Amino acid sequence: MKVFIETERLVLRQFTDEDTDNLFALDNDPEVMRFINGGKPVDRALIKEKFLPKIISYYSKYENYGIWAAIEKSSQDFMGWFHLYPALENAFAVELNLVKNDEIALGYRLKKDKWGKGYATEGSRLLLEKGFNEWGVQRVVAWALAENKASIRVMEKVGLKYEKEFMFKESQLPNINSLELKAVMYSLDKSIYQSRWVL
Repeated sequence: MKVFIETERLVLRQFTDEDTDNLFALDNDPEVMRFINGGKPVDRALIKEKFLPKIISYYSKYENYGIWAAIEKSSQDFMGWFHLYPALENAFAVELNLVKNDEIALGYRLKKDKWGKGYATEGSRLLLEKGFNEWGVQRVVAWALAENKASIRVMEKVGLKYEKEFMFKESQLPNINSLELKAVMYSLDKSIYQSRWVL
């Protein structure tokens, strides 16, 4: 297990080929996937042959950016993942002209039994701290469907501010009700992040 970084309660480690079942279980919980694909089942072969290899490819492509498996220290349970990577890696965001060259995208997906325990906030805060203070990140962005109130609360808790509304295309999220395609984008600049720590 190659540990990337740790918080008080979490280990963020690199994914391996052995994580197919972990991702399959995560992505086949209808409640976890409610605001991602409408809660539809995800094919195991797609995870194994497409999604997981793409995740692993980030580790050789970037020194400090990627998607990392989140492990709960107390139980050693796989509990989901966090990502911090160039926003241009997100095809939907590029298609919508939502992001720029220097923007880094923050995101997370956690198992339902780990919700409401502050893990998403804890992991996101650590990535922001490392990104802004050590990795040269200048601007972080994140987005979520407007109905995904829990994810938006995490963005706000870690200091990101509302920037704008936008609409996903029906072709991008075909299993989401067309009335729920409205989304919000949040952002945080390094100068604003660091000004909070100036006495």
